Amino acid sequence: MAQPSRASAHAPGADPRLILPLDVPSRAAAEALVERLGDAIAFYKIGLELLAAGGMDLAAELKRAGFSLFLDWKLHDIGATVERATAAIAATGACDFLTVHAEPQVMAAASRGRGGAAAVKLLGVTVLTSLSDDDLPAIGYPSSVAALVERRVRQAIDAGLDGVIVSPREAGLARRIGGREFLVVTPGVRPAWAAANDQARAATPAEALAAGAGHIVCGRPITAAEDPRTAALTIAAEMAA
Repeated sequence: MAQPSRASAHAPGADPRLILPLDVPSRAAAEALVERLGDAIAFYKIGLELLAAGGMDLAAELKRAGFSLFLDWKLHDIGATVERATAAIAATGACDFLTVHAEPQVMAAASRGRGGAAAVKLLGVTVLTSLSDDDLPAIGYPSSVAALVERRVRQAIDAGLDGVIVSPREAGLARRIGGREFLVVTPGVRPAWAAANDQARAATPAEALAAGAGHIVCGRPITAAEDPRTAALTIAAEMAA
């Protein structure tokens, strides 16, 4: 991998609240995208698509280069397994954010596994942004999205997590419950000029921040753009405004 621009929270043009998912099929593709974006992005997310394609090694390399890293692994297993997995990930020092599914047993296990690695912030995934109220009964939840999110936010706080993943529509709810220092991270963010794709509960960057989000995750409007760097800077400008 060519040495990337040393982006950080203070990099020109880069807003540390904007997280870009590296949802590409290979490490080489991810490295090429990072190179194109240069100092326009300070915070990257590595999800399941890259997990089996060198995702952890890439995360460690990007951390050394000065970027912030979000490992969106969405851990979900029996408590002992989640505890050990969280401990192993925290020990690498290769991430700033790590996701687990927002079920009480899973979140409590992740909190135990993290131990004293306070630099790793644990986030509970409440309800996926591809789901709507109409989808929940089919997967066994006889409630609205908002009601389920509220329940899981409160459970995340009780479990000692640092924040949650919610759609922009529930960002205000999470912020009111969690308070000022609680991390509220919202995927499903789409600028007004971009397609919603498979996001059922989307909003613009400005709407998400106004609602209470502290970080937004925005992928395809940047990665699918003809000029990803310009798209990222445009979104950062919208956020600043």
